[in-house]
Amino acid sequence: MCRRAFSGVAGDSWTVPPREGAVQGGLSVPPERYPGVWRNDSMKELLYGQTVADAYRWLETDSNATRSFVAAEEALAAEVLGQCDTRARFHELFSRLYDYPKFGLPAQHGEPGGVLRWYYEGNSGLQSQSVLYSSANPVIDGNATLVLDPNAMAANGSMSVSGYAFSFDGALMAYRESSAGSDWQTMRVVRLDNETGAATPLRDVLTGVRYSTTAWTPDNKGFFYNRLPQPANASVLAGPSAEDRQRQLWYHVVGTPQAADTFVLALPEQPDASIMSQVTSDKQYLVLSISLGGGASKRLYLVLSISLGGGAFNRLWYMPLDALPVNASTGGLDLGRYDMRLPGEKRALLPLVKLVDDLRAAWTLVATNGSIWTLHTSLAASRFRLLRVNISSPGPADKWSEVISEHCSDIMLSVTALRGDVLVVRYLRDVSAVLHLRSLATGTLLQAVRLPGLGSVEVSARRESPILFFSYNSLTDPGAIYMLDSTHLTGQLPDLAHDVQLPGGYNLDDFVTTQVFVVSKDGAQVPMFIVSPLNVSLDGSNPTILVGYGFQKTITPSFAVSRLAFLRAYGGVFAIANIRGGSAKGRSWWEAGRRTKKQNSFDDFAACADYLVDSGITSPNRLAIAGKENGGLLMGAEVNQHPNMFAAVIADGGVMDLLRYPLFTVGQAWLGEYGDPANATDFPYLLASSPLDNVSMPNGTGQYPAVMVSTAIHDDRVVPSHSYKFIAMLQHALAGYPGSPQRNPLILRVERNAGHGTGTPTPTYINQISDQWAAR
Repeated sequence: MCRRAFSGVAGDSWTVPPREGAVQGGLSVPPERYPGVWRNDSMKELLYGQTVADAYRWLETDSNATRSFVAAEEALAAEVLGQCDTRARFHELFSRLYDYPKFGLPAQHGEPGGVLRWYYEGNSGLQSQSVLYSSANPVIDGNATLVLDPNAMAANGSMSVSGYAFSFDGALMAYRESSAGSDWQTMRVVRLDNETGAATPLRDVLTGVRYSTTAWTPDNKGFFYNRLPQPANASVLAGPSAEDRQRQLWYHVVGTPQAADTFVLALPEQPDASIMSQVTSDKQYLVLSISLGGGASKRLYLVLSISLGGGAFNRLWYMPLDALPVNASTGGLDLGRYDMRLPGEKRALLPLVKLVDDLRAAWTLVATNGSIWTLHTSLAASRFRLLRVNISSPGPADKWSEVISEHCSDIMLSVTALRGDVLVVRYLRDVSAVLHLRSLATGTLLQAVRLPGLGSVEVSARRESPILFFSYNSLTDPGAIYMLDSTHLTGQLPDLAHDVQLPGGYNLDDFVTTQVFVVSKDGAQVPMFIVSPLNVSLDGSNPTILVGYGFQKTITPSFAVSRLAFLRAYGGVFAIANIRGGSAKGRSWWEAGRRTKKQNSFDDFAACADYLVDSGITSPNRLAIAGKENGGLLMGAEVNQHPNMFAAVIADGGVMDLLRYPLFTVGQAWLGEYGDPANATDFPYLLASSPLDNVSMPNGTGQYPAVMVSTAIHDDRVVPSHSYKFIAMLQHALAGYPGSPQRNPLILRVERNAGHGTGTPTPTYINQISDQWAAR
């Protein structure tokens, strides 16, 4: 029944032992109810001695047949979800709990003599998208000016706004619009009023923007940004994406048409290179961070989601801005002679200095003082450290002076410089946040900032100000926003700027959080958080959700209303496994769970599931597992390898076809994580772990647990065909033959009003979680 057969790799741990089937849940779908899906059984390839069949490759195309398939699967999903008698009540509870004011961290932009104001995002409760506010003071209240409201841009709330970038004088702001969650964006510019902060739209409209940074030049006339050639066929299912391998850096002068923009830089010999830009706060340098998605010889990666502690390797180049000519007509930079569209013999070379020109480590610029630069790096430091260099005579990076050394166990997540001699250093200690203020000059500790407990922290700070804002929350604490003036360090808990108030009141003492370290198959200790209501007896009968991710990411203990709704509605338990392949313990933890070591990630997650059962917290018929993106791949692997361990599986936007993933959108960027299916060494491991390639009936007579595969029509990062093909394979292999014992539902949930996740409207998110977590 499998799409492809695999015999295992001699001497490794990839061969899965005989598997028992799952128990029957409360919902049932007879095999004959599944839509008949055509299989192209002639679609076969011989790869490294293995016959590879791909009967559902036709689902990679945006055709009438694919759309009919989706419609039929949606009808089945609606029928199954209609049997969930608690869904409506859960949806009502979740909506009610979610309806409270939410605010982002304030950030100051501008400078004296220009427009110097504070900005923050806010949502009144159930608004589809957060809006941008402005205030003359760092106060979060109802007196702020509404600057930008994405909810007014689309009737269905599907237009989201991100990437707010302010000119040095604060008078101009560029931002990026995205429709229905697409990674393709449109950039616009507004002028800001000094007195009110109100925005006046300008005529600048830049298209073809994707994965962009925005770096304003000190003259406040223009900015550097990233764009890609837009594909002729905008469908995310259109096939291999050459446009994603032509990443470009452009320069735009405000008030001029995009056609007049200058194509500043691309790396034709490394078409996957990502070129991210920033201008130093002292206005002296343009700094470029160059990271790779994949190449002919070096298969590295570009991080597209927030990663804590793993990080991408990158080069660091810079260019003195005073070396660039000025256009007398526009007042902006005149970069025409550097334009990449010019013939080579007529094009001048940018005056770039390659400070770091290898890919041994991750580098982030923290602060500059003329030619003295301070950098956050993973060079010879799995948990990161802080180095300092004089760029006028740098020498080898291995010889640069150390300001803060690598900690013996804590991960230095980020470092931000405040005005004066103050650094804000954010650490991760056993997956929980630690916040230090340290001396920029010496790295010595000035103050360990007191936090309310074990949780997550985000910071907002800039070099021109002594003010630090940071947010704190935990698995059970909705948290607060705090403000600290670094010119008056007291050692006390910083001033409270905003306290989150949930509707109907909330008592932290009603819930309990524990952290355990689960012993995995090979002895590795996997951090896992477990949260549950205090009055619930952990006797094995508790409905439990276990989540995981990997792929350089750390799932920190942060608050989620969806989790609170689940705990309240069902007296449930929620667990978070920080498996290898993630970055909970630094680079070594990531290295131990990627490419040919990916099975360690799967073993870690299975060990955490075993712990929840063996310790009496839950049982296999009460345990659900859930994951998104790489977590979706994890779910597919787990249900294939251990179908008897779970009652339900939610695989959301997962990378399910590991033999063809590099062919779509940004798939090339993941070669360093998953491996290259065109590589003889990587191929057998990819085939052995690919969810699509390893579906089979347990012991030939058992069944799989209930499985919901989720995707979104507009997901142009992990394309929907991954999910389409996986659900088709599940239904065929498990329920597509006479006498099949499969009765647990195997359904596909398709979101038509969203993409990969960014900018998902609030009502859409609430519906999605209600479908996933209330399907009991």
